[in-house]
Amino acid sequence: MKAIEITEFGAPEVLKLGERPLPAPKSGEVLIKVAASGVNRPDVFQRKGGYAPPPGASDLPGLEVAGEIVDAAEDAFDPKHNPFGLKKGDRVCALLAGGGYAEYAVAPMEQCLPAPKGLSDVEAASLPETFFTVWSNVFERAHLGAGENGAEETLLIQGGSSGIGVTAIQIAKALGHRVFVTAGTDEKCRACEALGAERAINYKTEDFVEVVKSLTNDRGVDVILDMVAGDYLPRELKALADGGRVCVIALLGGAKAEINLNDVLRRRLVITGSTLRPRPVAFKAKIAAQLKERVWPEIEAGRIKPVIHEVFAAADAAAAHTLMEGSTHVGKIVLDWTQGA
Repeated sequence: MKAIEITEFGAPEVLKLGERPLPAPKSGEVLIKVAASGVNRPDVFQRKGGYAPPPGASDLPGLEVAGEIVDAAEDAFDPKHNPFGLKKGDRVCALLAGGGYAEYAVAPMEQCLPAPKGLSDVEAASLPETFFTVWSNVFERAHLGAGENGAEETLLIQGGSSGIGVTAIQIAKALGHRVFVTAGTDEKCRACEALGAERAINYKTEDFVEVVKSLTNDRGVDVILDMVAGDYLPRELKALADGGRVCVIALLGGAKAEINLNDVLRRRLVITGSTLRPRPVAFKAKIAAQLKERVWPEIEAGRIKPVIHEVFAAADAAAAHTLMEGSTHVGKIVLDWTQGA
């Protein structure tokens, strides 16, 4: 099969189209003929040598795909592995630990979801990585809607125009929460508001702490989804309501912060975070079940929509990474394997 390989660590140009043997599905896994592959920030980190695949995962980049189940291990269709009753020939989108930039990829059956009705393969490929990440962190770790401030809680998303951001806006809004975001241009701010954010804050011209305080009658927000960290963290604690939670999922602003722990104690604040890629299949299977029950109906009803900024032929993966690193995009970037490689 054709695949996009990281020939050495470095700039986008190290991504080259090569040949690899077809992967063989192990126990509980399926083989997917890939129609489209999502591009995500962790792929960039891996290409630069800063985010190694977990043990046993493919060294090829790519954490999400959409396509057709064409083969499977003998036990993959057993009910314990196959909660959604999938079968050969079904269109699916899947979360992977690696190997998505290829014409074929293997995935645990538990991490495959039926492609939502009405979506193309390109649209379906844009879902798994950000939807699993948002659900895991915003709703499972930070407990949006289940905190001490009641069901209609408020969420601030740092980086609202990113793939994670546009996903978090739409899910939180669809489930009844007030959503605020930060973004780096007025155009990105307007795009976030069009997706359902009540207020988008241009972090280059406004102070997000002051804005969210004014929007919440000085109480602050209940949850912050943070992809920046660094010197944002002490400011985020000031922007939290009593009992609020900040969930860190990336360190674009640096891995170190100085905070006032008196505030954490006095105001019952929670600082948490996670990475999804190394978590076990059983953990991801629980997220998949929640997404199928709570979010897939919203997608199929058109209340949550994939946001695709640009689609590249798979052979142009280097150009896709250049766009990702430029951070001018709104939403997801996808590789299309049907355009020829």
